[in-house]
Amino acid sequence: MNVAIVGASGAVGQEFLKVLEERKFPIDELLLFGSSRSAGREYSFCGKKYTVKELRHGDDFKGVNIVFTSAGASISKEYAEDITKYGAIMIDNSSAFRMDNDVPLVVPEVNAEDAKLCPRGIIANPNCTTIQMVVALKAIEDLSHIKRVHVATYQAASGAGAAAMAELEQQYRDIIDNKEVTVNKFAYQLAYNVIPHIDVFTDNGYTKEEMKMYNETRKIMHSDIEVSATCVRVPSLRAHSESIWVETEEPVSVEAARQAFERAEGIVLCDNPAQKEYPMPLFVSGKDPVFVGRIRKDISNPNGLTFWCVGDQIKKGAALNAVQIAEYIID
Repeated sequence: MNVAIVGASGAVGQEFLKVLEERKFPIDELLLFGSSRSAGREYSFCGKKYTVKELRHGDDFKGVNIVFTSAGASISKEYAEDITKYGAIMIDNSSAFRMDNDVPLVVPEVNAEDAKLCPRGIIANPNCTTIQMVVALKAIEDLSHIKRVHVATYQAASGAGAAAMAELEQQYRDIIDNKEVTVNKFAYQLAYNVIPHIDVFTDNGYTKEEMKMYNETRKIMHSDIEVSATCVRVPSLRAHSESIWVETEEPVSVEAARQAFERAEGIVLCDNPAQKEYPMPLFVSGKDPVFVGRIRKDISNPNGLTFWCVGDQIKKGAALNAVQIAEYIID
């Protein structure tokens, strides 16, 4: 199994290396690609050193079986033909192909079989917020069809990449040292603040991030589900949180929901408010599953439930989900 990573020096590219090693993914040859700035950097994988090559058009992907790409939508579009023309499967972590009809959009716990049909040799990894939400929604959908979802996200700096994480840390240092606060990656200072703005605004007043949650959820779940989202950047470093309200066709009890979450693939139930046990980014960062808690009836809707979920944006929200897709393909 020959594997390549495009965007190897980024936060998700580095997470690919960690996840592939953790899961003992079968690799005979590993190739790392990046921009001209990152070309020449060395990274360790399974006790060996690998050097990043500059990504160029040509035959570098000949003989490669699986390519994980996380270098942005424009790079994915530009190099897709180079990557796939010799038969490699491209598992893309950008937004480039997610809504294309001939590209499956896959979360293995929800719609793994969609990965079997990829006529262009491309499988899309969904948006990080969508991934953790649909893993949780699948457990409820199996009890009663979900008609409607309202979700408020609390997204960590990690969602904007490694430079954004570094900027948040620098902002706190700047404040402590009474210096002018560094603001490059976010619209405003994120330290000691929340920003209700992720990605660009669209004509309907929602941001692209919020519309991704609407469109991607429907495609992944093969459903007419309606989703209304408000996406907020918060000053946590890593792992996204979501407050989710669902309306089902038939009433679902709290106990039935709790049991469904307990037996669901990819979920850890953490729901004991009396003991102050509920998911938080501080404790979920670096972990594989989606953690669910604060499960309760929606007191405004007899067919409603509400719950809280937290997932590591770089792991399950990106690298881990892509590697799980590759594992499914191999199996």
